[in-house]
This record gives sequence, C-alpha cells and structure tokens, in this order.
Amino acid sequence: MMTEAVMKRSWICLCFLMVLGGPGFAQTRKAEPAFYIVLNSLTNTCRVVDRFPQTDTPNITIASDTIYRTRTEAEAALKALKPCNQ
Repeated sequence: MMTEAVMKRSWICLCFLMVLGGPGFAQTRKAEPAFYIVLNSLTNTCRVVDRFPQTDTPNITIASDTIYRTRTEAEAALKALKPCNQ
C-alpha cells in the first residue's frame, strides 16, 4: 500500500510536470501572415514588409498602425496613405 507521504509527493510531481508542460500546448496553430507599411524618413518612400519593423533604426517608422492580412491589401492602402504620396 502507498503511504500518505508517497501519494503527496506523487501529486506534487504530477502538478509540477503539468505546469512545465502546459506552455508547449499554448500555440496550437500557425500565426496568420501579417503585412506592415513602413516609411523610410530619409528617402520619404514607403514599402510593404512582411515582418514587424525593428524600432531601433532611427529612419524607419511604421506609416500605418493597421496590420494587413494580405500583401494586396497593404499595397492598396499604401497608395492611399498621405505620408507615402508626398
């Protein structure tokens, strides 16, 4: 027969393993594609990128706060943005 101490230790180990293994199941599907419009302030040109732009570059800024699901949506919005058409 199992003693009470062994049962408590078993439950603690089981809970510990569940806590460690739980985050592995958090993201069950692949992230959807995302497109951004960035503005190069040195050349005053905009372009569509498929990765979130790094903010440590001083001359690259995000021209629009919107995240686009397709490249064609982003390119259509790029033509309508005021900073990109100067």
